Amino acid sequence: MPSDGQAATITGRCYCGATTLAATAAPKIVTYCHCSDCKRWTGAPLPAFAGFADEDVTFAPARGPKLSVMPGVDRWFCRTCGSPLAARFEYLPGQIYLPLGLLDQADALPPQAHAHFGARTPWLHFDDDTAKDVGSARDRLNAGFGGDDG
Repeated sequence: MPSDGQAATITGRCYCGATTLAATAAPKIVTYCHCSDCKRWTGAPLPAFAGFADEDVTFAPARGPKLSVMPGVDRWFCRTCGSPLAARFEYLPGQIYLPLGLLDQADALPPQAHAHFGARTPWLHFDDDTAKDVGSARDRLNAGFGGDDG
């Protein structure tokens, strides 16, 4: 559910609990991503992410090491267990994406769209009525943050 500007507290943690996170506002957008990069990063056939304004999210003790395999994409991991923690995309300025499975409130944050639906895993079937962007959902994600098409 996109943020309507109301204060919210979103919390979460990595697999081992060594890294925790907190967001002072609700996510602006929640989305599935079918791209091969996100699948490999999370180890899941259908990763889902909550998108926040970068300044709304804090990590304790810190975000952990950053890895940039794809140009324009930065990803962070827990120093202790290696769990994926966060991702930033150059084409989505001011936004940070957290794997939905880390969030304590994930059950209340249903995805609103599918990004890279054209790259979906063929044995997964969908009967949801969410938007399905065949390629990048850049326009939709930026619009969710009140930005332009980028």
